[in-house]
Amino acid sequence: MIADFVKIFLPALTSFSIGLIITPFFTDLLYQYRAWKKKSGKVAYDGKEAKVFNELHHERDTNTPRLGGVIIWSSVLLTVVGTWVAVNLFPEVVMERLNFLSREQTWLPLAALVLGGVVGFFDDLLEIVKNDGLSLKFRLAIVATLGLICGWWFYYKLEVQALGLPATWGGGEWELGWWMIPLFVVVTTAIYSGGIIDGLDGLAGGVFASIFTAYSVIAFSLGMTELAAFSAATVGASLAFLWFNIPPARFYMTETGSMALTLTLTVIVFLTDNLGGGYGVIVLPIVALPLFLTSGSVILQLIYKKITGNKLLRVAPLHHHFEAIGWPSYKVVMRYWVISAVSALLGTILAVIAII
Repeated sequence: MIADFVKIFLPALTSFSIGLIITPFFTDLLYQYRAWKKKSGKVAYDGKEAKVFNELHHERDTNTPRLGGVIIWSSVLLTVVGTWVAVNLFPEVVMERLNFLSREQTWLPLAALVLGGVVGFFDDLLEIVKNDGLSLKFRLAIVATLGLICGWWFYYKLEVQALGLPATWGGGEWELGWWMIPLFVVVTTAIYSGGIIDGLDGLAGGVFASIFTAYSVIAFSLGMTELAAFSAATVGASLAFLWFNIPPARFYMTETGSMALTLTLTVIVFLTDNLGGGYGVIVLPIVALPLFLTSGSVILQLIYKKITGNKLLRVAPLHHHFEAIGWPSYKVVMRYWVISAVSALLGTILAVIAII
């Protein structure tokens, strides 16, 4: 049991340390090459100028580097590979049980993390060089395609065809068959749409750290120690990013971070569901409540404006609405941290109780 706790805590500490070490060098490069938007301004989801948002953020867009998410996925990647190399080179010094790179539990989330990070990286480069990244529709199409590939893998390779149902829901399984593939796509795009929470200094890092902490505990309760360690490494890397992202932010997470984290989270959610004997999908809306509130506020804003011609919120997503009505950005961020911690804890408790 103690070895299992070490196996989970050590990757978190390692990825956090790696993130702290590499960030100063990385940010020097970002500032040296002026890796930020050359022109401020954002287009709203209806294609028109986002006037309220631009008034609030016109200065920060053009002097704060993008690509901060590289710190997260590179720290996790270095931790996974470094641990594997250490275990294989020094088997007598480093216990083999510390290795958490396994085909059954961590290959898939690691691939999702790197793939999402690389795709998002190229979108950020377009934003920096041309001041015009990929459109939201195109990014959603890419994410949906990646979700389709992962969903196909779960259905055909891992033979996952059902979701777990807690005893209070009737117990047993919810058989979906091939509908598991489109469900995976829906969950992937839903989580990714919540990635627009990356809009205030410190917001996204704190929220994602809480979410991955919850799924690390859930995975551990299922006996999925390698997956729990991987999730913990993601938490450590997110906290390292957050260390430099608190106001005033040294950089923004942007697509290379949000796409990597949301795609990885989707994979972990399904791994901790019926495949692992748990209920990862069902508790997701609770654990990741801030993400769903964020994407939901955008959807409600668009629908309300379409029907009435007026805006429901001063500006969407929701955290920018609070900012527009006068809340200091740090107050918005800290209250989101509180909500995220509470919702993650509640979702974890419900998942663990259902599992027990």
